[in-house]
Amino acid sequence: MTALIVDNDFWDLFPDAQIYTIELSGLNNQIPTDQSDYQTMLNNAEEEAKSFLSAADFKDNEIIADWRMVLTKFKKKKGARASIEALLKRVSQGRTFSPINPLVDIYNSISLEYGVPCGGEDLDKIVGPMHLGIAKGDEEFFPIGETKNDPPRDGEVIYYDEAGAICRSLNWRDGERTMLTEETTNAILIIEGITPAQKKRAEAAVTELRDKVRDYLRIEGKINSFTKNQ
Repeated sequence: MTALIVDNDFWDLFPDAQIYTIELSGLNNQIPTDQSDYQTMLNNAEEEAKSFLSAADFKDNEIIADWRMVLTKFKKKKGARASIEALLKRVSQGRTFSPINPLVDIYNSISLEYGVPCGGEDLDKIVGPMHLGIAKGDEEFFPIGETKNDPPRDGEVIYYDEAGAICRSLNWRDGERTMLTEETTNAILIIEGITPAQKKRAEAAVTELRDKVRDYLRIEGKINSFTKNQ
């Protein structure tokens, strides 16, 4: 039994999508005194990400255009963008990345290296099973760093549980309630692919993500794959 249930209404919208997860148990996500290894990892990933930014206009880069197209398929808040776009935007602006906590640093580096959206949640803070599906519009949601409830739109693609929304617009904005912290010991990592190009990158990225978690955190995670006809 996996920690994620993909609802039929998601498959109705994206029948060719592929979702990958890695579940981790007994994790030590404490920030080390010396973070130089994580800083180097992020620096290297930032350099790799520059290869995805060949177009003169930022929005014309393949990864950006692909994800913007995906997010037009459902209702969302104006300005909502895929998480990988936010990371690549920073790279395009010459802004650097600093360590946050080990697991977040690892999945951010994978996002940058492979041009994929990658995120994670604290499994111990999820109420009941986590779902990927379509919002009703009344799910409680507090974005990271915010104190005001900002529920999703009716028809928006979200991750959710019995307590409310977990992440809005597929991978756009994560919630405070289930975010990864130093105290996280059980986690789920997620990578989505909707288009053929996205799925190809996601397949390579999830293997590297599992390997990096093993190498840096000494935790062996199992890759789960979700498709419509699975």
